[in-house]
Amino acid sequence: MKLKTALMGAVATVAFAPMAFADAHEGERGRDGEVKIIYWQAPSILNPFLSGGTKDVESSSLVIEPLARYDPQGELIPWLVDEVPTVSNGGVSEDLMSITWKITEGILWSDGTPFTSADVKFTYEYCTHPESGCAQATKFEGVSSVETPDDLTVVVSFENPTPFPYGPFVGGESPIIQAAQFADCMGARAPECTDQNFGPIGTGPFVVTEFRTNDVIQLVANENYRDPNKPAFASVTFKGGGDATAAGRAVMETGEFDYAWNLQLAPDVIASMEAGGLGVPVAGFGPLVERIMLNNTNPDPSLSAEERSVIRPHPFLSDPAVYKAMSMAIDRPLLVEVGYGQAGKVTCNWVPAPEAVNSDTFTCDVQDIDGANAMLDAAGIVDTDGDGIREKDGVPLRVLYQTSTNAVRQDFQALIKEWWSEIGIEAELRNIDASVFFGGDPGSPDTFQKFYADVEMYANTFNGTDPQSYLGNGLCAQAPSPATQWQGENISRFCDEEYDALHAQLIQTADASERAAIARQLNDIIVDRGGMIPLVHRGRLSAHANSLGGIDLNVWDTELWNAADWYRIGDNR
Repeated sequence: MKLKTALMGAVATVAFAPMAFADAHEGERGRDGEVKIIYWQAPSILNPFLSGGTKDVESSSLVIEPLARYDPQGELIPWLVDEVPTVSNGGVSEDLMSITWKITEGILWSDGTPFTSADVKFTYEYCTHPESGCAQATKFEGVSSVETPDDLTVVVSFENPTPFPYGPFVGGESPIIQAAQFADCMGARAPECTDQNFGPIGTGPFVVTEFRTNDVIQLVANENYRDPNKPAFASVTFKGGGDATAAGRAVMETGEFDYAWNLQLAPDVIASMEAGGLGVPVAGFGPLVERIMLNNTNPDPSLSAEERSVIRPHPFLSDPAVYKAMSMAIDRPLLVEVGYGQAGKVTCNWVPAPEAVNSDTFTCDVQDIDGANAMLDAAGIVDTDGDGIREKDGVPLRVLYQTSTNAVRQDFQALIKEWWSEIGIEAELRNIDASVFFGGDPGSPDTFQKFYADVEMYANTFNGTDPQSYLGNGLCAQAPSPATQWQGENISRFCDEEYDALHAQLIQTADASERAAIARQLNDIIVDRGGMIPLVHRGRLSAHANSLGGIDLNVWDTELWNAADWYRIGDNR
């Protein structure tokens, strides 16, 4: 059955023993040979609990799976369970204090052992361990316990009535990991478990045989996958690195690869590639937003790492006149035209989709340099020494502006640097290899979680059509720090008591229209009070070979959500 959600609308290498699979012929597992996938943002880990990077969530979804996930229409569907629990079918308690999942009988891990409720409970304990620094902690907001009455039953209980109980174990960001494999990886030890993090045992269609960080993953068909006729492909080569241009060409022009993810390229470039005739682009709009995050703490490099993550406020970005002027100076329609064409829309919101939660509070579709200068003048933030740079309390408005290495993002940086210079703000530009920037290495100073800059630009999204967990990324407690192994999705270190209280109210609100209203309020608070500057509502744009069948682009879950259904058209090479 399907359930509409409440809101519609230095390289390390690890090798693993290969699995055996049946001889290939039509109708049998592995019949179509190899499929080749390229993600120009290379995966750095296959454990999404230790990385907020989309590339890591995506790649791990070939191996580890949630109890339920979202289909391309945004509908919640059972995955490792018999049905999605609801109040009407008795799976959600009448008082909304618990949800009971019934695991489908007979599911095995790829090592042949039974998948049970104990693994689900362990996953909860793993992510909520006080020393773990779990990147997906917001999925478990409000959970009081996870119990296992029997091997196939999981009961998730909540601290308060919870009308939307589908945060834990739902979607590609909240999969189940095997208790036996990760038993010695709890708490602070989690990042040290290289074998487990690079080669998780899973219930998904494929098994890792080799993982080279920021480079390539080799996988083979899972001989214990629950459908004996799937996956059609015997093996997967998952290549990471390079750039979006090379990835798109590798599918649509040269035919070297079968699937290329996240082709963040100008429209004319995509059209030229498609003319190559070997592949086609696929696109769809979900809640993906390109934005500039504003550092709410002091990134002064003279401070220690611990101090840089907690000292408030930022010397000048804490002033509304500064960040609002920065936003007013940006020509968003031009950014859309230059970077995305029909695959982009102007947005003033952090959460522009589904439509029910898209706030209409702000307007930002017209650049206003004069208004931005007037705002800064009125706030007394002026250029006192004639060097063209304004100062606030004696501190020059100089920002380090970082993002990942990508042609579109570097174009955006150059344009925005120029616009900011017109209002007396100087920007130093920095770009970092995407595999490092979006990696989860707690020892790297260059990750987007560390945020050792004043502003940084990137995009991310969320699974499903209900933004409750995603909006939880604005909670004070979700800020990355040394104490959390630098995990957490409150990248700007935004902290607002009203926001936290309103999110707690959202968790307990049942009515769909009221939930949407609260979601819009949360969006407005974080944008208006200096958490970020939204830029472009982006469509997901990827490409697949003409010979690859079964593709069903999913903007509400991972793009690889149905890789078990992929097959080769025409030949069985």
